[in-house]
Amino acid sequence: MTIGKRRRRLVAASALLGGVLVLSACSGGGGDKAGASDGGDPTSQAKVDEAAAKKTSEAQIKITPKDGSNNASINNGTAVTVSKGSLTSVTMKTASGTAVAGQISADKKSWKPLNRLERATTYKIAAEAADSDGRTAHENASFTTVSPANSFIGNFTPEDGSTVGVGMPVSINFDKAITDKAAVQKGITVSSSSGQEVVGHWFNANRLDFRPEKYWTGGSTVTLKLNLDGVQGASGVYGVQQKTVTFKIGRNQVSVVDARTKTMQVTQDGKVVKTIPVSAGAPDHTTYQGQMVISEKFKETRMDGSTVGFTNDDGKGEYDIKDVPHAMRLSNSGTFIHGNYWGAKSIFGSVNTSHGCVGLSDTKGAGDPNTPAAWFFTHSLIGDVVVVKNTGDKTIAPDNGLNGWNLDWAAWKAGSAV
Repeated sequence: MTIGKRRRRLVAASALLGGVLVLSACSGGGGDKAGASDGGDPTSQAKVDEAAAKKTSEAQIKITPKDGSNNASINNGTAVTVSKGSLTSVTMKTASGTAVAGQISADKKSWKPLNRLERATTYKIAAEAADSDGRTAHENASFTTVSPANSFIGNFTPEDGSTVGVGMPVSINFDKAITDKAAVQKGITVSSSSGQEVVGHWFNANRLDFRPEKYWTGGSTVTLKLNLDGVQGASGVYGVQQKTVTFKIGRNQVSVVDARTKTMQVTQDGKVVKTIPVSAGAPDHTTYQGQMVISEKFKETRMDGSTVGFTNDDGKGEYDIKDVPHAMRLSNSGTFIHGNYWGAKSIFGSVNTSHGCVGLSDTKGAGDPNTPAAWFFTHSLIGDVVVVKNTGDKTIAPDNGLNGWNLDWAAWKAGSAV
């Protein structure tokens, strides 16, 4: 083969290869002719983008919590809002398909569920909105609410709407130990229509009580607000409560038990209304002293000595009375003021015979309204104060029941975290 023929074949091969490369590559429109040709092509990318933009709704939907959240609030944290448009449809379901009721606002700018959500539950939201030209927009999100392991609640007393005595503190027991006490206490407010200053006191990592310096003013209204939703109480543990509670303070009733005279004077609004003979703790089982608050009332209840450490050699209780009448709790450790039908009537007012409780004369079955115990039960409220003195025993611990009144005001305020 001559040199000239070889060169002509190489040129032809090169041209063929070049053609393959041109056919295999994407065109960037770099040539003048190509650019002019694409500019008039309605299927070009620029034309497609422009057309898509003209068809897209201006409505902008926002779903809260964010998609993928796994520690969402069960209270007020869920919402759908829209700008530059109006909501036309919002559906919310659990992962298993259970629908959640909700409502679009009158101006169609927002939506919220009607009820509190469940903890540790995955929810899915689908929202649709339209802009002024009727073009629709869609948004979807899925999130999981905070789990019981990562949240805390406070069990509180007294109950919403109740009427209680002047000694009733607001007592909150948390189901998780609180390490950031200041943050939690700041999320709780207690106020009185009387204008009394109210201060919180931490007894331990789980219990926070609130009270004024002196007993509540009779006839006043107390309001408890729990704004704990999202408040971090401990590492990785958040509050979930958003609640307002109100209760009313009744007449001022304070009863004074004197173990020396074996009597109890019942005062209402500062006036003695009744003096009742009693039998307090015997010398070897004296009754605690101090200011105690009635925390529970039972027309009849069982009292078993073994539950509070009074046992015989066989391990059974020194007493086990299954129908103690007109019983009212004064401490968590078992101190009650109650009716006594098994003792001789002569002991009341003359001798102390109990295992530490305060006994009043009564009848079996709690059916006689004329006994001293029945009268006191009927005229007492949860939250009334019973002051016990001259027993020879120590003052009851302030956290043994609702008995924080046994701390002076300075000591009470020292237990506040804020």
